[in-house]
Amino acid sequence: MENFVENSENKTTNLNEIDESELSTETAELSNESAGPAEETMAALMEMYEESLKRFEEGEVVNGRIISVDRDFVLVDVGYKSEGVIPIHEFRNENGEVTVEVDDIVEVMIEWWDEEEERVILSKEKAAKVKVWDAIKDVFEAEGTIEGVITNRVKGGFSVDVGIQAFLPGSQADLRPIRNLDEMVGKTFEFKVLKFNRKRNNIVLSRRVILEAERESKRADTLAAIEENKIMEGTVKNITEYGVFVDLGGVDGLLHITDISWGRVKHPSELFGIGDPINVMILSFDQVNERVSLGMKQLVPDPWTFAEKKYPVGTKIAGRVVSLTDYGAFVEVEEGIEGLIHVSEMSWTRKIRHPSKMVSVGDEVDAIVLDIKPESRRISLGMKQTMPNPWDVISQNYPVGSIIEGKIKNITDFGIFIGIDDDIDGLVHISDISWTKRIKHPSELYKKGDTVQAKVLDIDKSNERFSLGIKQLQDDPWKTVAERYPVGTDINGTVTNVTDFGIFVELEEGIEGLVHVSEISKEKIKTPVGMYNVGDQLTARVININTEERRIGLSIKRLEVDDDQELMHDYVSNMKPAQSSFGELLQENLKGKFKDEEESQAAEGEAAVVAPEDANEELTE
Repeated sequence: MENFVENSENKTTNLNEIDESELSTETAELSNESAGPAEETMAALMEMYEESLKRFEEGEVVNGRIISVDRDFVLVDVGYKSEGVIPIHEFRNENGEVTVEVDDIVEVMIEWWDEEEERVILSKEKAAKVKVWDAIKDVFEAEGTIEGVITNRVKGGFSVDVGIQAFLPGSQADLRPIRNLDEMVGKTFEFKVLKFNRKRNNIVLSRRVILEAERESKRADTLAAIEENKIMEGTVKNITEYGVFVDLGGVDGLLHITDISWGRVKHPSELFGIGDPINVMILSFDQVNERVSLGMKQLVPDPWTFAEKKYPVGTKIAGRVVSLTDYGAFVEVEEGIEGLIHVSEMSWTRKIRHPSKMVSVGDEVDAIVLDIKPESRRISLGMKQTMPNPWDVISQNYPVGSIIEGKIKNITDFGIFIGIDDDIDGLVHISDISWTKRIKHPSELYKKGDTVQAKVLDIDKSNERFSLGIKQLQDDPWKTVAERYPVGTDINGTVTNVTDFGIFVELEEGIEGLVHVSEISKEKIKTPVGMYNVGDQLTARVININTEERRIGLSIKRLEVDDDQELMHDYVSNMKPAQSSFGELLQENLKGKFKDEEESQAAEGEAAVVAPEDANEELTE
């Protein structure tokens, strides 16, 4: 900088040191050269002199000529006693390149000057800012607009470069709240100057004011152009859960969610974004309240119009699961057409409580059209119909009487379920587990996962029932019980139950007989309770067998009668023959009496086998 000042002092002529002789000589030369009068010549000289003695004010903006460009500084001649100095960086662009050359004319601001030392400091940047402030003042007073670039986000809004940094409040950036503020950064817009303060270096801008003015100018034209059933282009202005607000050009219309598509729309945000262009149809227009109802699905035909011809009953379709309910799954056949697969139509064999056990939202499935009603916009679909019904072939694979083997899949109080094929389960009822055992619950004998064999008893295709039996794998022991315990046989057994009407005696495992209360003793007994206990061993005689009803009648009294007859027989046999006919007569009378008594006892025994109803029930159990 000192070199620049020294050069300037060497090159600049100090007019204060010009003596009168030099001035007279110069005046004479000018007079000789000029053809004008002496007064004009003198005025020109005085103007030059005054210009050389010109005083500068700090902050003043003047034009200067580039004299020299160095590595660090630029010399500018502003008509002062010495050239002004400006740092080189003020002349570099964004790429770091110097943008001026020698003899270029630039606007600079007098930043500082010293008349005594004949030095002046200049600034190109501050001169540019002064011009910007002047331009902003002019724009503000003329209510015009100024162009600027949003440079970055700041607290409460944005920083805008309009030559100097200005502030754009967030509320003044657009007509609506901006969700993504970063989208604004780097964009160039026109702004309105709301207020400015040069001393505080403060400028407040607004873009919203300009947009509102534009919208109002379009509003009248849009209102005049709106009519029902007309297709118009708009811009998505706002999105809610119930619809989309569309700007038609200064007039907002509502596109309800039900009028977006013939198909299912969960939320409008799935299809639109704020600022998206959109074509809509005017459904209705309330001129008084300026309310406009819009439709988008109306731009295409209703798919249900041709659904019945396109998807007749029996047609196989492919669709996507869009919703699940407790009673089934809704499948999108095409946009605007959905069908229901009821839970009962999902599987031939499985009992499905909720469709989520079979499908999930978004799954692609195949189905058969079971019924279609376009007037109510309903299609009934079936998944299981896409596969053969296993009940159609189950009787061929497992005919009645065949023996199957499988694992126990479930145990209930009424039986066990055995897995077979294709998710078909066969039921072994508790009554078909054993011929003889009294089973209170199947879990006494089996557990889940056990592998068992069973015989096919019945297949009910209409009710989808597969009946099995385990006891049928063995012969029924009651079929031969008459051979093992013929009538008149004396048996030894264990008391298993004592009731008011008799005693139950186990002959062998699962085979029980009843000693009716009338067959316990020759004496009349009201109840055997207290006479016998469970577990007691006793001997009785078989007096009746009914294999169909699975009953065996026993008698203890018969044993006592036979013992009495035998004693009497022995007594009579040992008596000496009588001389008189009275002894023979007595012996005959005794034989007749015993015979009548035996016939009477036999009749009572048969009556005892026909037990009361409660005894019948106990035997049945």
